[in-house]
Amino acid sequence: MTTTERTGIASLPMPDLSSTFPGPFPTSPHADHIGKHLVQWLLRFPLLGPPDALRTLCDIVAHGVARTFPAAEPDGLLLCADLFLWLTAFDDTHGEAAAAGSPARLVRRIRGCVHLLADGEPPGDADPFDGALHDLLVRLRARATAAQYLRVTGCLRDILFGILWEAHHLAEPEHVTLRDYRAIRPHTVFARTLMAVAEVVLRYELPEEARNSEAVRQPESAVADLAGVLNDLGSYTREAARGVPNSLNLISLITREQNCDVPTAYEAASRLGEEHAATARHWIGELVTSDSAPLALHGGALESIACSYVWHIDHARYKKA
Repeated sequence: MTTTERTGIASLPMPDLSSTFPGPFPTSPHADHIGKHLVQWLLRFPLLGPPDALRTLCDIVAHGVARTFPAAEPDGLLLCADLFLWLTAFDDTHGEAAAAGSPARLVRRIRGCVHLLADGEPPGDADPFDGALHDLLVRLRARATAAQYLRVTGCLRDILFGILWEAHHLAEPEHVTLRDYRAIRPHTVFARTLMAVAEVVLRYELPEEARNSEAVRQPESAVADLAGVLNDLGSYTREAARGVPNSLNLISLITREQNCDVPTAYEAASRLGEEHAATARHWIGELVTSDSAPLALHGGALESIACSYVWHIDHARYKKA
């Protein structure tokens, strides 16, 4: 493990991924173009208010997507970037602490999204989130196969359920087990959705037999779990620096279930991240050397998705107190 120093909190052990996902990571030459596009898209659909939040989010999404799919062409990158900007802005605006005060309000807000995901038209009084989601779905349908469209929209429903699940439990996190949390986390950290979007962005499609094989399911699970651990480690240090660590977080849950202090829980989570990274690296190695072109492409996509999450936790979004 390695250590990190964040403002206002003690040095805590971070996963040592130098042997599994070492940087620097490949990045698309279109990162700046993506960033400028995101700013324009937000002028059309004003999802965020504070200028600082807007700039920070556009930056992390643009450079994150550029590292997630470094070899993708611009149209696919822009669709992916807009989708993940929408997801993050929706979670920041309607989920997390805002939703904890009124899960019923979140239910009403999600209802409109589910309507659109079921091919409904935006209502006459649609807000920017409805309008932006409708725009995304039109563009997704034009680019994806029918099966890909259903997979991506299914993942979006899973995310919305996960956001609602978190809001329901934030007020009373003592009812949440570590096992339950770890089952939901790959969806709320958006990793599963990225895997579904990869096929659309990179224009390949896994055969169904391969999709359900151990060779695909194992690395997908490992990468999704790694993403959740990394995001929780980064989020916890940021929130602890503010003095308000989230009670529904891997660190908090380990602390409670194992009756240990925060450094011990952080070390346990970091070891868990290293285990997920090692598992992912092994299975990705099997995929990228496959004779099947779709499997090799999927292996490469999983690798770059993992690398993007490793990169994310060092971004200013997770360092600001």
